[in-house]
Amino acid sequence: MSLRMGIDLGGTKTEAVVLDARGQPAFRRRVDTPAREYASILKTIAELVTAAQRATGEDFSIGLGIPGAISPQTGLLRNSNTACLNGRPFKVDLETLLERPVRIENDANCFALSEALGGAARGCGVVFGVIVGTGTGGGIVVDGKLLRGAHAIGGEWGHNPLPWRRAEDGEPSCYCGKSACIETFLSGPGMARNYASRFGGQLSSRQIVAGAAAGERRCTQMLDTYHDQMARALAHLINILDPDAIVLGGGMSNIDSIYDQLPRRLPDYVFSDFVDTPILRAEHGDASGVFGAALLWD
Repeated sequence: MSLRMGIDLGGTKTEAVVLDARGQPAFRRRVDTPAREYASILKTIAELVTAAQRATGEDFSIGLGIPGAISPQTGLLRNSNTACLNGRPFKVDLETLLERPVRIENDANCFALSEALGGAARGCGVVFGVIVGTGTGGGIVVDGKLLRGAHAIGGEWGHNPLPWRRAEDGEPSCYCGKSACIETFLSGPGMARNYASRFGGQLSSRQIVAGAAAGERRCTQMLDTYHDQMARALAHLINILDPDAIVLGGGMSNIDSIYDQLPRRLPDYVFSDFVDTPILRAEHGDASGVFGAALLWD
């Protein structure tokens, strides 16, 4: 089977691609995710598979990137910020609906695999891939292979507490039931909530970044805090994993100042006399997850 289909199930959009034997897209489509309705999510995926079959006229393998992970113990999906997926036998239900096997991985794992094998971190031995967008996920690739871990939570840095916390950080609650998780600071909604808590008013993360670029004082302060929060979170990871490269993806990775500020701030927190860990922008942009999902059968 030379064709490989990848599907990236996001909180707002679901993207599908079919790659040919040369790794080039033979089919590509993006649709809205019905994120509150479990049955509608299954239907959306099935419709994308049907559309791809009609477009290509051939059979293909299917890999799927999801928010969260399938529990190795129960087979149920857990840890997803698309809450309707949690506690569901998602893999069984999807394979029953499609009448074919599907390989499923955490979306950040798919992102990391894509960038390690054919993206910004190609050639690096140990790669940490980060998605900072609606949520905050991470994936680890070592010598071209995913490091899933015994509990299928390898790389889940977003639900560890932000290290070296300060008064201005606050103690935001997280959907996972804990507070001050890295995700509650670095995700787009997290930045917006923290701005409202600190300064009042309702601004999106996009508006905060634009306000900082225009010199608005409160937005500038919020973005400065964000830079330091990300440096602390990544330094904690570097102190444990010491990767050869870190690749950033997701909507928040498009903040240009991150790539200037992080190298300056990491030495304040990394347990080393020097820090030259490359902080890289994803080469495949928001398509990395779907390409990585297609690679799950390789």
